[in-house]
Amino acid sequence: MNFAVLQFPGSNRDDDAINVLKNVLGHSAHLVWHKEPSVGNVDAVIVPGGFSYGDYLRTGAIARFSPIMQDVQRFAANGGHVLGICNGFQILCEAGLLPGALVRNKSLQFRCEFVHLKTATKNSPFTVSIPSDLYMRVPIAHGEGCYFADEATLKELQASDQILWQYSDAKGALTEEANPNGSLLNIAGVMNKGRNVAGLMPHPENASEPLLGSADGRAIFESLVTSLANKANFK
Repeated sequence: MNFAVLQFPGSNRDDDAINVLKNVLGHSAHLVWHKEPSVGNVDAVIVPGGFSYGDYLRTGAIARFSPIMQDVQRFAANGGHVLGICNGFQILCEAGLLPGALVRNKSLQFRCEFVHLKTATKNSPFTVSIPSDLYMRVPIAHGEGCYFADEATLKELQASDQILWQYSDAKGALTEEANPNGSLLNIAGVMNKGRNVAGLMPHPENASEPLLGSADGRAIFESLVTSLANKANFK
């Protein structure tokens, strides 16, 4: 598989994503600078974490206007798979590729810690290989990770099975204490109606090897690779 990992001024998890894709999973991956006109001939696009443009204005609000994002929108509209992580999730929401928005954490504090994630659906290319009994232990590092959407959007997300991950405790319970940022419905990640674009605030790329304290996040990338290899169709 061949992956494009976008790179904006302020990206700081781009090389981490490259490491997982190339060194851990053994696939081709390369950086694409935000001023490039095209993502190239790739199987999937990763929009990594960081602080694009210093998080000025709103997180992701400037990056969504970068030239590369026009081609990401074209790529996604044609069925291409896109995964946004942390700041990448924020950028995809700002670009209208994902529903909802990420706002200031309820605590108004920057949160940097490990959390647990419950996989809300296996019906997606991003979750198909995640064991049902695995409540992934992955880190977060964000100040604006509170997922917000109006009531109609939340109902549609539930009805269309578009919620991918929710913050939980180690046993999978969706408690207030397990929610690090106040996200509605404990939402940590969602996907679009076409089920080919997804985003999440936690960092699975930083939980892909035991040396990092957890290898649970690897299952997200493995899911994507498996789905692409099998040309799986999710509805």
